[in-house]
Amino acid sequence: MVHGGGLDPHWFDYPTLLMYLLAPFQAWQGSPSYLTARIVVLVLALGAIAAAWWLGQRSYGVTAGAVAAALVAVETTEVAYSRMAVTDVPLTLGVGAALALLVSGRIELGGLAAGLATSIKYPGVLLLVPLVVAGYRQPRRLAVGVALAAVAFCATSPFFVAHLGSAVSDAYRVQKLAHQGWLGFEHDHVAPIAFVIQLWHGLGPALLVCALGLVVALVRHKQADLILASFAIVYFVDISTFGAHFDRYVLPLVLPLGALAGRLRALAPVTLLLLVVPLTWAVRDARKLTKTDTRVVAHRWVESHLPRGAHLAVDPSLTPFAGFRVLQLQLPLPEEDHADPNRSVRRLRKEGVRYVIATGAIADRVLAAREHYPKETAFYDNLRAHAKRLFYVHEDGLNGPWVAVYRI
Repeated sequence: MVHGGGLDPHWFDYPTLLMYLLAPFQAWQGSPSYLTARIVVLVLALGAIAAAWWLGQRSYGVTAGAVAAALVAVETTEVAYSRMAVTDVPLTLGVGAALALLVSGRIELGGLAAGLATSIKYPGVLLLVPLVVAGYRQPRRLAVGVALAAVAFCATSPFFVAHLGSAVSDAYRVQKLAHQGWLGFEHDHVAPIAFVIQLWHGLGPALLVCALGLVVALVRHKQADLILASFAIVYFVDISTFGAHFDRYVLPLVLPLGALAGRLRALAPVTLLLLVVPLTWAVRDARKLTKTDTRVVAHRWVESHLPRGAHLAVDPSLTPFAGFRVLQLQLPLPEEDHADPNRSVRRLRKEGVRYVIATGAIADRVLAAREHYPKETAFYDNLRAHAKRLFYVHEDGLNGPWVAVYRI
């Protein structure tokens, strides 16, 4: 976008607001800077903590605001993804801001925030449910709120409208994959249980207080209760239809659950004490980042040992190999019809590929679900049996999946 590409992303797996937020900070970079993008998302993550305070305080008072902010600040998954330039943490900020405006009675502004959240990631559209809950007795204000949501989305993702057909097709394809399932989730529990487990991994025993707060909200059903509970329920029901159970999918639930936990003022000291558990988990997870990644070690080996310009076939999840001819292998999908034809040692040899770089980030998941990925399984088995392994590195004092370089 900032080096002559223009504002049209020509890509709509996600809406474009986050890209537009990142673009100005890339203007002085010679090439895409992941670090710069991650810093921008980290700032948005700090904004999510502020939004949690605002949401809890406007819903149930200062104590609830403190509990909600503390919960978001230490929630393990939120902390992990605050370091990544992806849409989930910015969506969490958008959800918190929209719900805070709605519980404050600012229906029109709540609709505007809902549109901005949807322009970050499509599931933000579910904020229309609490918008209706907040404004169904005031139809004019509700209509204005819905209209402002549409305007905000169109203004910040304008090329979604300009390329409506292809954009809807991209969005539908991504949602279809999420519902159908993804590599690594073949042996998970059913979606509701899988996502409760993900919430537990993020919150620990504080999740029990959140659940109790949700039950109390459903019993008392005051305005703030209904707004928060309606979003939490409809969002959880939506992701419960998914076959892919990524931990980041639960992040939009964290802010309303934090506010609902803070609703129970008498339990606030207990809740804050319980948050020591996810804080410990988050610190342990972050400590891994102090170690060199296995993929960095493999990258250095490739650059120093393989001839420049060599033809490589490379698994996803690896670093870009500049100075080499790279054939990027496709991520395995559950449908056999979509198997990557290049995952064949014989075919790669015919195409002049002489080296394959494989990683456990992909291979281990494939081999754990052999019955779902027969062609990909055969590819990795053939590499081990018939190719010469030149290099191998695994997590031994390092961080990351194993990486192997084969000559075929």
